[in-house]
Amino acid sequence: MRERDILELARSIFAGQAFSAHMGARLVEITGRRTVIELALGDALRQQHGYAHGGVLSYLADNAITFAGGVALLGDALTGEFKINYLRPAAGPLLRAIGEPVSVSGRQAVCQCRILSLDGKGETLVALAQGTVVRLSRPEMPEAQGGAP
Repeated sequence: MRERDILELARSIFAGQAFSAHMGARLVEITGRRTVIELALGDALRQQHGYAHGGVLSYLADNAITFAGGVALLGDALTGEFKINYLRPAAGPLLRAIGEPVSVSGRQAVCQCRILSLDGKGETLVALAQGTVVRLSRPEMPEAQGGAP
C-alpha cells in the first residue's frame, strides 16, 4: 500500500470511529511521520477536580499511537499494548496528542505520544505514552481447508 493510500484509509477509519465522534476528537494532522489528534476539554470529560479525566488522556494516547503506527506500517493496525505517564493535571481547554513512530519493523511499530494541554497562552506537557502497534493481516485460507476469510 502506498503512503497516500494509507493516509486516506486512516482518515476514513478515524471518521468512522463512533467513540472518537462521541468524544469530540478531531484528526488534525496525519503524515508518515506523525499523527495529531485534538480534543476540546468540555465539562463531561473532566474529573472531580476539574482536570481532564485520565481516561480521556488514555484515549488520546491510544488513538494517536495506533494511527501513527498504522501509517508507518502501511496498513490497518491495532494497539498491542501501551503505557502512559501522567505528568501533571490537564486543565485545557484544548488537548493535543502527537503520536510518532520510533521503531518500525515487519508487522510491528513502537510509537510514542506526547499529550499537551493548551490554554491560549501556551502549552503544557501533561502526559507521555509509548506503545506497540501491530499491523492486521488476514491469513490466507487454502481452499483445501474449506475456510473463507
